[in-house]
Amino acid sequence: MVIFPNCKINLGLRILRKREDGFHDLETIFYPVMVKDILELVEIHNPHSEKKERVNNTGSLRFSQTGLTIKGNPDDNLCIKAFHLLKKEFPLLPGGQIHLHKIIPMGAGLGGGSADGAFTLKLVNDYFKLNIHSEKLMDLASQLGSDCPFFIYNKPSIARGRGELLDPISVDLSRYSILLISPGIPINTAWAYSMISPSVQGVSLEKIIQKPIHEWKNELLNDFEKPVFRQFPEIKKIKEELYSQGALYASLTGSGSTVYGIFSKNKLPDGLFTLENYRIDSIP
Repeated sequence: MVIFPNCKINLGLRILRKREDGFHDLETIFYPVMVKDILELVEIHNPHSEKKERVNNTGSLRFSQTGLTIKGNPDDNLCIKAFHLLKKEFPLLPGGQIHLHKIIPMGAGLGGGSADGAFTLKLVNDYFKLNIHSEKLMDLASQLGSDCPFFIYNKPSIARGRGELLDPISVDLSRYSILLISPGIPINTAWAYSMISPSVQGVSLEKIIQKPIHEWKNELLNDFEKPVFRQFPEIKKIKEELYSQGALYASLTGSGSTVYGIFSKNKLPDGLFTLENYRIDSIP
Protein backbone atom coordinates (compact mmCIF):
# COMPACT_ATOMS: atom_id res chain seq x y z
CA MET A 1 0.00 0.00 0.00
CA VAL A 2 1.30 3.44 -0.98
CA ILE A 3 0.23 6.84 0.35
CA PHE A 4 1.55 10.36 -0.14
CA PRO A 5 2.26 12.51 2.95
CA ASN A 6 1.84 16.18 2.10
CA CYS A 7 3.43 19.22 3.71
CA LYS A 8 1.90 22.38 5.19
CA ILE A 9 2.49 26.09 5.37
CA ASN A 10 1.81 28.43 8.29
CA LEU A 11 -0.51 31.35 7.64
CA GLY A 12 0.72 33.59 10.44
CA LEU A 13 2.53 32.30 13.53
CA ARG A 14 2.48 33.92 16.96
CA ILE A 15 4.44 32.80 20.01
CA LEU A 16 2.22 33.81 22.92
CA ARG A 17 4.01 32.62 26.06
CA LYS A 18 6.54 30.17 27.45
CA ARG A 19 4.98 27.39 29.49
CA GLU A 20 6.14 25.81 32.72
CA ASP A 21 6.87 22.56 30.85
CA GLY A 22 9.43 24.37 28.68
CA PHE A 23 7.25 24.45 25.58
CA HIS A 24 5.58 27.54 24.12
CA ASP A 25 1.95 28.36 23.54
CA LEU A 26 1.39 29.51 20.00
CA GLU A 27 -1.29 30.50 17.55
CA THR A 28 -1.04 29.67 13.86
CA ILE A 29 -3.06 28.50 10.90
CA PHE A 30 -1.93 25.26 9.28
CA TYR A 31 -2.75 24.98 5.60
CA PRO A 32 -2.09 21.72 3.72
CA VAL A 33 -0.04 22.00 0.54
CA MET A 34 0.14 19.22 -2.02
CA VAL A 35 3.89 18.74 -2.20
CA LYS A 36 4.28 15.15 -1.12
CA ASP A 37 6.62 12.41 0.02
CA ILE A 38 5.94 8.79 -0.97
CA LEU A 39 5.37 6.20 1.75
CA GLU A 40 4.96 2.47 1.12
CA LEU A 41 4.11 -0.37 3.52
CA VAL A 42 4.60 -4.03 2.60
CA GLU A 43 3.79 -6.77 5.05
CA ILE A 44 6.65 -9.06 6.06
CA HIS A 45 5.87 -12.74 5.55
CA ASN A 46 7.65 -15.92 6.55
CA PRO A 47 10.18 -16.47 3.72
CA HIS A 48 10.08 -20.23 4.27
CA SER A 49 6.33 -20.52 3.83
CA GLU A 50 4.74 -21.07 0.42
CA LYS A 51 1.51 -19.64 1.87
CA LYS A 52 3.23 -16.36 2.78
CA GLU A 53 2.36 -16.69 6.45
CA ARG A 54 2.52 -13.52 8.49
CA VAL A 55 5.46 -12.89 10.79
CA ASN A 56 3.40 -12.37 13.94
CA ASN A 57 5.82 -13.12 16.71
CA THR A 58 8.06 -10.06 16.63
CA GLY A 59 6.19 -7.35 14.75
CA SER A 60 9.58 -6.40 13.33
CA LEU A 61 10.03 -3.38 11.12
CA ARG A 62 12.31 -2.96 8.16
CA PHE A 63 12.82 0.62 7.05
CA SER A 64 14.45 1.99 3.92
CA GLN A 65 14.68 5.46 2.44
CA THR A 66 15.51 7.15 -0.86
CA GLY A 67 15.28 10.68 -2.24
CA LEU A 68 16.59 13.58 -0.18
CA THR A 69 19.11 12.43 2.41
CA ILE A 70 17.81 12.40 5.97
CA LYS A 71 20.65 13.13 8.38
CA GLY A 72 20.90 11.90 11.94
CA ASN A 73 20.10 8.65 13.70
CA PRO A 74 17.70 6.54 11.57
CA ASP A 75 16.00 5.32 14.77
CA ASP A 76 14.78 8.88 15.33
CA ASN A 77 12.75 8.80 12.12
CA LEU A 78 9.09 9.40 12.94
CA CYS A 79 7.97 6.62 10.59
CA ILE A 80 9.83 4.12 12.76
CA LYS A 81 8.56 5.71 15.98
CA ALA A 82 4.99 5.65 14.67
CA PHE A 83 5.18 1.94 13.86
CA HIS A 84 6.55 1.09 17.30
CA LEU A 85 3.92 3.28 18.93
CA LEU A 86 1.23 1.18 17.29
CA LYS A 87 3.11 -1.98 18.22
CA LYS A 88 2.67 -1.02 21.90
CA GLU A 89 -1.06 -0.64 21.33
CA PHE A 90 -1.32 -3.86 19.30
CA PRO A 91 1.33 -6.36 20.48
CA LEU A 92 0.31 -8.86 17.77
CA LEU A 93 0.85 -6.34 14.99
CA PRO A 94 2.50 -8.20 12.08
CA GLY A 95 5.91 -7.22 10.80
CA GLY A 96 6.13 -4.61 8.08
CA GLN A 97 8.58 -3.08 5.65
CA ILE A 98 8.28 0.68 5.20
CA HIS A 99 9.95 2.60 2.41
CA LEU A 100 10.04 6.40 2.41
CA HIS A 101 10.94 8.40 -0.69
CA LYS A 102 11.76 11.87 0.59
CA ILE A 103 10.77 14.88 -1.54
CA ILE A 104 9.75 17.49 1.06
CA PRO A 105 12.90 19.33 2.27
CA MET A 106 13.88 18.72 5.90
CA GLY A 107 14.28 21.46 8.51
CA ALA A 108 12.42 23.80 6.23
CA GLY A 109 9.29 24.67 8.22
CA LEU A 110 7.07 22.48 6.01
CA GLY A 111 6.35 19.75 8.56
CA GLY A 112 7.51 16.96 6.27
CA GLY A 113 8.83 14.74 9.04
CA SER A 114 5.68 15.22 11.09
CA ALA A 115 3.59 14.36 8.05
CA ASP A 116 5.57 11.16 7.49
CA GLY A 117 5.00 10.08 11.09
CA ALA A 118 1.29 10.87 11.07
CA PHE A 119 0.73 9.23 7.70
CA THR A 120 2.56 6.12 8.93
CA LEU A 121 -0.05 5.84 11.68
CA LYS A 122 -2.81 6.09 9.08
CA LEU A 123 -1.07 3.71 6.70
CA VAL A 124 -0.52 0.97 9.28
CA ASN A 125 -4.05 1.45 10.60
CA ASP A 126 -5.57 1.03 7.13
CA TYR A 127 -3.29 -1.76 5.93
CA PHE A 128 -3.75 -4.00 8.94
CA LYS A 129 -7.40 -2.93 9.48
CA LEU A 130 -6.81 -1.89 13.08
CA ASN A 131 -9.98 0.25 13.03
CA ILE A 132 -8.46 3.06 15.09
CA HIS A 133 -10.77 6.07 14.98
CA SER A 134 -9.51 9.55 14.11
CA GLU A 135 -9.53 10.91 17.66
CA LYS A 136 -7.32 8.06 18.86
CA LEU A 137 -5.00 8.52 15.88
CA MET A 138 -4.67 12.20 16.74
CA ASP A 139 -3.85 11.29 20.35
CA LEU A 140 -1.16 8.89 19.15
CA ALA A 141 0.15 11.49 16.73
CA SER A 142 0.53 14.02 19.55
CA GLN A 143 3.00 11.61 21.15
CA LEU A 144 5.18 11.88 18.04
CA GLY A 145 5.27 15.68 17.82
CA SER A 146 3.29 18.86 18.37
CA ASP A 147 2.17 19.35 14.77
CA CYS A 148 1.70 15.66 13.92
CA PRO A 149 -2.04 15.66 14.86
CA PHE A 150 -2.70 18.21 12.13
CA PHE A 151 -1.69 15.71 9.47
CA ILE A 152 -4.28 13.23 10.73
CA TYR A 153 -7.00 15.85 10.19
CA ASN A 154 -5.13 17.45 7.23
CA LYS A 155 -7.54 20.30 6.60
CA PRO A 156 -7.07 24.06 7.20
CA SER A 157 -6.94 24.50 10.96
CA ILE A 158 -6.16 27.11 13.55
CA ALA A 159 -3.69 25.58 15.99
CA ARG A 160 -3.13 26.57 19.58
CA GLY A 161 -1.29 25.17 22.60
CA ARG A 162 1.92 23.59 21.31
CA GLY A 163 0.21 23.22 17.93
CA GLU A 164 -1.76 20.13 18.88
CA LEU A 165 -5.05 21.90 19.73
CA LEU A 166 -6.85 22.19 16.42
CA ASP A 167 -10.06 23.82 15.26
CA PRO A 168 -11.24 23.88 11.64
CA ILE A 169 -11.10 27.23 9.89
CA SER A 170 -12.58 28.37 6.60
CA VAL A 171 -9.61 29.18 4.35
CA ASP A 172 -9.55 28.27 0.66
CA LEU A 173 -6.51 29.14 -1.47
CA SER A 174 -7.57 27.03 -4.45
CA ARG A 175 -8.12 30.22 -6.48
CA TYR A 176 -4.43 31.04 -6.15
CA SER A 177 -1.06 29.47 -6.94
CA ILE A 178 1.58 28.92 -4.27
CA LEU A 179 5.32 29.00 -4.86
CA LEU A 180 7.61 27.46 -2.23
CA ILE A 181 11.29 28.39 -2.11
CA SER A 182 13.55 26.37 0.18
CA PRO A 183 17.12 27.74 0.20
CA GLY A 184 18.53 24.62 1.88
CA ILE A 185 19.49 26.44 5.07
CA PRO A 186 18.66 24.31 8.12
CA ILE A 187 17.14 26.35 10.94
CA ASN A 188 17.53 24.97 14.45
CA THR A 189 14.06 25.17 15.99
CA ALA A 190 15.35 25.47 19.56
CA TRP A 191 17.56 28.39 18.52
CA ALA A 192 14.64 30.07 16.75
CA TYR A 193 12.44 29.84 19.84
CA SER A 194 15.25 31.20 22.02
CA MET A 195 15.30 34.35 19.87
CA ILE A 196 11.59 35.09 20.44
CA SER A 197 10.11 37.38 23.07
CA PRO A 198 6.61 35.91 23.51
CA SER A 199 3.68 38.29 23.65
CA VAL A 200 -0.10 38.22 23.32
CA GLN A 201 -0.90 40.46 20.38
CA GLY A 202 -3.95 42.27 19.04
CA VAL A 203 -6.32 41.05 16.32
CA SER A 204 -6.71 37.28 16.18
CA LEU A 205 -5.49 35.30 13.18
CA GLU A 206 -9.07 34.13 12.65
CA LYS A 207 -10.15 37.70 11.91
CA ILE A 208 -7.12 38.62 9.83
CA ILE A 209 -7.46 35.57 7.59
CA GLN A 210 -10.99 36.63 6.60
CA LYS A 211 -9.70 39.86 5.07
CA PRO A 212 -8.78 40.10 1.36
CA ILE A 213 -5.43 38.43 0.74
CA HIS A 214 -3.77 41.67 -0.39
CA GLU A 215 -4.36 43.04 3.14
CA TRP A 216 -2.47 40.20 4.84
CA LYS A 217 0.98 41.65 4.20
CA ASN A 218 1.17 43.95 7.24
CA GLU A 219 -1.05 41.96 9.60
CA LEU A 220 -0.57 38.23 9.04
CA LEU A 221 2.91 37.90 10.52
CA ASN A 222 5.27 35.08 11.50
CA ASP A 223 7.17 35.89 14.72
CA PHE A 224 10.14 33.83 13.55
CA GLU A 225 10.83 36.13 10.61
CA LYS A 226 12.69 38.79 12.60
CA PRO A 227 15.36 36.51 14.13
CA VAL A 228 15.66 34.29 11.05
CA PHE A 229 15.95 37.23 8.65
CA ARG A 230 18.46 38.91 10.94
CA GLN A 231 20.63 35.79 11.07
CA PHE A 232 20.11 34.79 7.42
CA PRO A 233 19.55 37.91 5.27
CA GLU A 234 19.51 35.74 2.14
CA ILE A 235 16.19 34.28 3.33
CA LYS A 236 14.79 37.78 3.76
CA LYS A 237 15.80 38.53 0.17
CA ILE A 238 13.67 35.62 -1.05
CA LYS A 239 10.58 37.15 0.54
CA GLU A 240 11.39 40.55 -0.93
CA GLU A 241 11.90 39.03 -4.37
CA LEU A 242 8.58 37.20 -4.21
CA TYR A 243 6.81 40.50 -3.59
CA SER A 244 8.75 42.23 -6.35
CA GLN A 245 7.60 39.50 -8.74
CA GLY A 246 3.94 40.01 -7.95
CA ALA A 247 3.15 37.88 -4.91
CA LEU A 248 -0.09 38.88 -3.22
CA TYR A 249 1.30 37.60 0.07
CA ALA A 250 4.64 36.09 1.10
CA SER A 251 5.90 34.69 4.38
CA LEU A 252 8.32 32.41 6.14
CA THR A 253 6.66 29.13 7.08
CA GLY A 254 7.21 27.64 10.53
CA SER A 255 10.62 28.56 11.87
CA GLY A 256 11.97 28.39 8.32
CA SER A 257 13.84 28.31 6.12
CA THR A 258 11.21 27.91 3.39
CA VAL A 259 9.48 31.06 2.16
CA TYR A 260 6.28 30.88 0.16
CA GLY A 261 4.50 33.32 -2.09
CA ILE A 262 0.81 33.30 -2.98
CA PHE A 263 0.14 34.50 -6.53
CA SER A 264 -2.90 34.94 -8.72
CA LYS A 265 -3.86 31.62 -10.32
CA ASN A 266 -1.28 30.38 -12.85
CA LYS A 267 0.75 33.58 -12.47
CA LEU A 268 3.89 32.03 -10.94
CA PRO A 269 7.07 33.82 -12.09
CA ASP A 270 9.67 31.93 -14.13
CA GLY A 271 13.44 32.05 -13.74
CA LEU A 272 13.11 33.68 -10.37
CA PHE A 273 15.85 31.97 -8.39
CA THR A 274 19.22 30.33 -8.87
CA LEU A 275 19.80 26.60 -8.54
CA GLU A 276 21.04 27.23 -5.00
CA ASN A 277 17.39 27.44 -4.05
CA TYR A 278 14.97 24.51 -4.13
CA ARG A 279 11.87 25.60 -5.97
CA ILE A 280 8.59 23.76 -5.61
CA ASP A 281 5.50 24.86 -7.50
CA SER A 282 2.28 23.89 -5.79
CA ILE A 283 -1.28 24.58 -6.79
CA PRO A 284 -3.59 23.35 -3.98
